[in-house]
Amino acid sequence: MSAPADTYEAAVETVDAANRRGVPLRLLGGQAVRYLTPGFPPRTRTDQDMDFASVSSAKKQVMELLAELGFEGDRRFNTMHGHRQMYFRSPGGTTVDVIMDRLRMCHELDFAGRIGRMPTTLDVTDLLLSKLQVVEQNEKDVHDIVYLLAAHEIRDGDEPGTIGLARLTKVLGEDWGWWRTATGNLDRVVELAGGGLARLVPAGAAHDPVEAAAALRHHADAMPKTLKWKLRARVGERVQWYEVPEEEAH
Repeated sequence: MSAPADTYEAAVETVDAANRRGVPLRLLGGQAVRYLTPGFPPRTRTDQDMDFASVSSAKKQVMELLAELGFEGDRRFNTMHGHRQMYFRSPGGTTVDVIMDRLRMCHELDFAGRIGRMPTTLDVTDLLLSKLQVVEQNEKDVHDIVYLLAAHEIRDGDEPGTIGLARLTKVLGEDWGWWRTATGNLDRVVELAGGGLARLVPAGAAHDPVEAAAALRHHADAMPKTLKWKLRARVGERVQWYEVPEEEAH
């Protein structure tokens, strides 16, 4: 595979190749958001890498596919950590991470049983959650959240291609720490996208992302909570409720 100059195009082509072979590989992160919001100005970076999601049961298939496409894997890293994450270099020299089964950052998002919900990207609600779980957000995180909220309808249930309230309830209603981080970020999006970062809101969007963030914040307050959530809520912020993500050394 000769990699296109555009890393995004190369990432999409890689997922297309995986789909033709029946290998579960999906876009994750900013490139997934770009794919799902083709009518919005893309958020591009000069140091763009590739981030994919897959499942540990397909580790061998993923490795074989990427090798066929000219990707070079880090043998030591992939042998030691491949059940959780794999690391490659694309034919064009781009850094490539493949996250297996669950995204472990400030919180843990298990997507193993949801990898096939959409053909090219991880599920919309899971992508949103992957951004809402970042404790120390930067502008690109806010930008991605705004785009997802501007392009997708909030609905009851858990229908692919929507922001599903049932999925949000499942994740946030069982873990106070998750809930605390996500609600804080929703409040921040309302403040920033309605004020100093209003320029991030795309023109002609199907939905108002500020209104959508406020609606999700309201739902987070109203959603049913488990006993585990309620017990942890009593402790509150006296005990740190999130992990500080550490990158594995390649």
